[in-house]
Amino acid sequence: MRLSHQKVILLVEDNPVDEELTIMAFEKNNITNEIVVARDGAEALDYLFAAGQYENRDVNEKPQLVLLDLKLPKVDGLEVLQKIRENESLKRIPVVILTSSKEQQDLINAYNLGTNAYVRKPVDFTEFAEAVKQLGLFWLILNECPES
Repeated sequence: MRLSHQKVILLVEDNPVDEELTIMAFEKNNITNEIVVARDGAEALDYLFAAGQYENRDVNEKPQLVLLDLKLPKVDGLEVLQKIRENESLKRIPVVILTSSKEQQDLINAYNLGTNAYVRKPVDFTEFAEAVKQLGLFWLILNECPES
């Protein structure tokens, strides 16, 4: 199965190993969407709001999915999620927390701020690839979002 490559996935991940594993898992599962990587929360916000290095980006081209780590430098994932949900033009973008955090309070805070899903990163690559495959199939193919 070949998944659409028309829409962007915004991957917000500061760990280069997890970034590479996520991209490899998408490739392994033929998820061919363009993946934009933001390596900290500030860069993610710049991308989403077309600021800084992304100031020339078309702000009307929104990511189809945001995969968001929680423990990020500069601006943490929960604050990024809050800014997305507070913005009228961004608030309907699916945001999946993809984290290694096992803290119950992180889970509660993420849902209180409006995450669509909270997924703990499996340690094993095969399990990780399967989790990314399931995320891709659901959020990029099955799930329907209103047009922003």
